[in-house]
Amino acid sequence: MGTNEMSYLGLTEEQEHMYRLCLREPGIGLDGLIDQLRLPPNTARRELRRLRELGLLRSVGATGGRGQAGEEGLAAADPDVAVARLLDLRLHELHEKLQRVTQLQPLVASLRAERGEVREPAVVGIEQVTDPAKIRDRIDDLAFFAREEVALVEPGVALRQDEIDEARPRVLRCLRRGLTVRTVLVRKALDHEPTVAYLRELESYGARIRLVTHTTAKIQMYDRRTAVVPVDPEDTAPGALFAQESGLVSNILALFESIWAESEDLTSLLGEWRSDADTPSELERMVLRAMCSGGKDEAGARDLGVSVRTYRRYIADLMQLLGAGNRPQAALLARERGWI
Repeated sequence: MGTNEMSYLGLTEEQEHMYRLCLREPGIGLDGLIDQLRLPPNTARRELRRLRELGLLRSVGATGGRGQAGEEGLAAADPDVAVARLLDLRLHELHEKLQRVTQLQPLVASLRAERGEVREPAVVGIEQVTDPAKIRDRIDDLAFFAREEVALVEPGVALRQDEIDEARPRVLRCLRRGLTVRTVLVRKALDHEPTVAYLRELESYGARIRLVTHTTAKIQMYDRRTAVVPVDPEDTAPGALFAQESGLVSNILALFESIWAESEDLTSLLGEWRSDADTPSELERMVLRAMCSGGKDEAGARDLGVSVRTYRRYIADLMQLLGAGNRPQAALLARERGWI
């Protein structure tokens, strides 16, 4: 059946293929699913029940489709809605797991007390910090000692000025040191001018900014080894969890990559006109350098970590900005202006 691309979102291979088939053939019935996917009837019914519970499939009445005449048909939820719902569920599961692990330390101490022992419990790779000042200090340390990548997801529809003022020096230091910085926000953030200005500033220094339709995840990941998430996604009072336990960090990283894959580039969404006097961002300079190297678009997009479609959109925008009719002319004009 192929790879299970939605496994990190909690779907089995059978569930994913049932959902995909219902996207391709709206109104297909259970018999059609069994016939095309060659599933045992009991397995198909079990997986269909779970997909309905998740809200990924719903009944649409009788259909003649690939099933039998008069059989109940099925319709798949919109992919944006489906992925957002699965991400939220996955995030909730991870938070529950993190909270259970943090409860192990007092549990061990309590059990040892039954034998009259008083001993500090072993560190299990997860720490809960409640003091806001200590949380800021810990995050500053993580950013300072990071050597490869910082990955962030912010679910708020706008960043407060104090949040921007606090994060700006930390993120810019990472960018100046050559770290990869990937940030995902929700699209509603584009309605807030101070947030957009801040994102443009980060992008001009080389940060990769994307936006997603919806997410409740709040994630900070440093060098793919340490994850920081709120104890309660809806309440900041209980503080933050700092995780270094490899299994949990891997799951949180997979959640981040799922959100990243569903997001779109900031520049492509803004699509704002700029005057000829404007200079390109650092990312646009990288696109120009990749274009001038003479390599294929696929290779350039892969090196920059963007899709081929986004890479080509960048080139088209830059050609328009330069007033170039083709790529060789764009390369010449970019060199004349000192952009590369």
